[in-house]
Amino acid sequence: MAGDRPESGEVPLLYSEGNVAARVALEREVRGWSTTELAERVTRAGVKMNQTAVWRIENGTPRRRINLDEALAFSRVFELPLEELMSPPLEGLDIASRRLVQEAVEAFYETRDARDRLHHAVVAIADHIKAHPDSSRAIHEQCLRLMGDERDARTLSGDIEDGGHY
Repeated sequence: MAGDRPESGEVPLLYSEGNVAARVALEREVRGWSTTELAERVTRAGVKMNQTAVWRIENGTPRRRINLDEALAFSRVFELPLEELMSPPLEGLDIASRRLVQEAVEAFYETRDARDRLHHAVVAIADHIKAHPDSSRAIHEQCLRLMGDERDARTLSGDIEDGGHY
């Protein structure tokens, strides 16, 4: 359609296959993966791919096309929503910055998941103590033995007494 292409004749990269190719290269590089490692991860995610295919997606002339199953597999292995994978890389972020942000995001989710696990474990212990009040002292003693640090053990015991971690 007239007006859809810039005067230079290039197709704009708003949510395009070209963005996916650029993001595949960027996300792979941020994680420090080789093209072979990415191909193996995509294959494990359910879409057979080899190193040559990854290289041709990132660098080929013409660039290798990406089908929907492959795009979804890339999205899965990079743990990114498909819409984000299709978006152009942000300007002003170098690889080192992206790596730092990626590390922070991963640590955030790991910490959140660990807090959730802790909360559920504390609630289960609190429920157990309610059902078996005679076990309270031994449970608190076991916390101290396993943790080794009296202050941390008191914190955990306080969470148990309060009935939850949050």
